[in-house]
Amino acid sequence: MDKVYASAAEALAGVVKDGQMIAVGGFGLCGIPEALIAALRDSGVKGLTCISNNAGVDGFGLGQLLATRQIRKMIASYVGENKEFERQFLSGELELEFTPQGTLAEKLRAGGAGIPAFFTRTGVGTLVAEGKEIREFDGQQYVMERSLVPDVSLVKAHIADRSGNLVFRKTARNFNPNVAQAGKITIVEVEKVVNTGDLDPDQIHLPGIFVHRIVVNANPEKRIEQRTIRPAA
Repeated sequence: MDKVYASAAEALAGVVKDGQMIAVGGFGLCGIPEALIAALRDSGVKGLTCISNNAGVDGFGLGQLLATRQIRKMIASYVGENKEFERQFLSGELELEFTPQGTLAEKLRAGGAGIPAFFTRTGVGTLVAEGKEIREFDGQQYVMERSLVPDVSLVKAHIADRSGNLVFRKTARNFNPNVAQAGKITIVEVEKVVNTGDLDPDQIHLPGIFVHRIVVNANPEKRIEQRTIRPAA
């Protein structure tokens, strides 16, 4: 089955809707599906709950959707690089569910594995645990966290075959495999597509059963979030 679509807009067509929960891969600006995010902005859907490690930066990544007021709520672990995010949150225009980074990754992994909830010591005794079930195991307290199963997952990979088998590139893998597995529908942006059978099975990072649609973005911008260089000698 050929899962490749001609454009990011076509890949999103008939899938994204107002009010959905959408998970987006990436860590900072590393490994974000930038073409799919731009197409989501252009689709005009609104009232979204977005799950992502962070919220992009002003004017790029999920920052574009904040600028157009398409995000109603963020579920994230870090949001420190976005002034518009700060403004909306402090003014009460944006809901925020802060989640520890490891817990966020596990909530997505569990969602993809069909596990509805799990217990973790992370967050016990803090604001993170407020309103959640606390249970004791072996003399230690644990907080119950519900898994995440987004309506749509937007993912960045390096290479895909036409059946959706994926290869990620180095640290750009980050949250992407968990996001891909968790989504009811997963759309993947890649830099290269090869024919089914061309990938070495032992080199495939995520099997195509988790992938529904693919779009090629051969020359992504790949912005650097913060550039630090050594002073000239």
